[in-house]
Amino acid sequence: MQIAVIGTGYVGLVTGACFAEFGVDVTCVDVDAEKIDRLGAGVMPIYEPGLEQLVAKNTNAGRLRFTTDARQAIEQSLVIFLAVGTPPKDDGSPDLSFVESAARSVAQHMNGYKVIVTKSTVPIGTGERLRELIREHQTAKVNFGIVSNPEFLREGAAINDFMRPDRVVLGSRDDEAIAIMRDLYRPLYLIEAPFVVTSLEAAELTKYAANAFLATKISFINEVANLCEKIGCDVHDVARAMGMDRRIGGKFLHPGPGFGGSCFPKDTRALASVARQFGSDCLIVDSVIEVNRRQQHSMLAKIEKLVGELSGKKIAVLGLAFKPETDDMREAPSVEIIRGLREQGARVCAYDPVAMSEAEKILPGIEYAEDEYAAVKDADALVFVTEWNQFRALDMSRIRDLMKNPRIADLRNIYDPSDMRELGFAYVGVGR
Repeated sequence: MQIAVIGTGYVGLVTGACFAEFGVDVTCVDVDAEKIDRLGAGVMPIYEPGLEQLVAKNTNAGRLRFTTDARQAIEQSLVIFLAVGTPPKDDGSPDLSFVESAARSVAQHMNGYKVIVTKSTVPIGTGERLRELIREHQTAKVNFGIVSNPEFLREGAAINDFMRPDRVVLGSRDDEAIAIMRDLYRPLYLIEAPFVVTSLEAAELTKYAANAFLATKISFINEVANLCEKIGCDVHDVARAMGMDRRIGGKFLHPGPGFGGSCFPKDTRALASVARQFGSDCLIVDSVIEVNRRQQHSMLAKIEKLVGELSGKKIAVLGLAFKPETDDMREAPSVEIIRGLREQGARVCAYDPVAMSEAEKILPGIEYAEDEYAAVKDADALVFVTEWNQFRALDMSRIRDLMKNPRIADLRNIYDPSDMRELGFAYVGVGR
């Protein structure tokens, strides 16, 4: 089977590379010629563990190609994935201009039956809107199917999530399209991956609902953490006991500076926007958004309480990406924290294993260190923002001796408070 993936961002590139690994003939399309040239040369536009090797392997095998020629890719493909961006507008609703542009391109170049699959996260009703749009712009009146196939890829673990998914969701009212999609995903039947076949609308809503629920767990445990600080107990004890309840589960019950990234902030706002459009309340999601906003702002107050007057102080920040194993800086908590520190006159020196080049684009006025120890030299405080594994076993005695004042604001609760205090640090965590 031949397929096309329109869009070579995070979702499109992972999707194309993984289908090629299944033995499918994949053409990835993008309007950015420079990006396509870099991909053809093996240069990845994103950091994702294992992706560079997977792309190289399948490119060399001839199963994966990159092009700006949408016409050829569409004409030779049976299934066409739309994996372009849906950035938020000012009101929180997703901007569908890229999706609609891709759909018009598909319509103009269709030369036979095609299955058009929305892989991008799109609001409810988009599938039917695309059906109408394609019919309007077809140059040749041929039949086609529309499928919603939302992605559930975690940045930093995307390849494994694609190859061994918790479930595959296929939303459509076109039986032929569903049959073709089942055939395309046939390798996953060997590992008994569950398939959920729904209406277009249910599949579109599932992605938003899943991400909003995970965001809810994060905001909930952050509220509990703030209560634990008032009471004087440790949120980790509470979260561990909660997580042992199988109805709740322990994942996403980790307190911190709030959620960020390309999905949770955008998708919670989009779900709230969709609810308003349909005249429905989304009170829990609205609260989740507000709790997350407050949580990020409260981190600055936590640091200020630890350090005192911030003006003229050097603050070392370890971790910039919104989570480990990615260079994604989109809505990363570090951005608002660092901007707040600088507004109060602090000098910031930061280090992240992979995200510094991305961070420089949005945080140009700070210093970037070559490693963790260079970052903390002569610092008045150390702030952990992202829980990279390599930060979990630092030589904390060396860190203490390098610092001007041994203070730690551990916003990911990486270290044990009593251990740090025994070493001579003034220490604050989240919910401890």
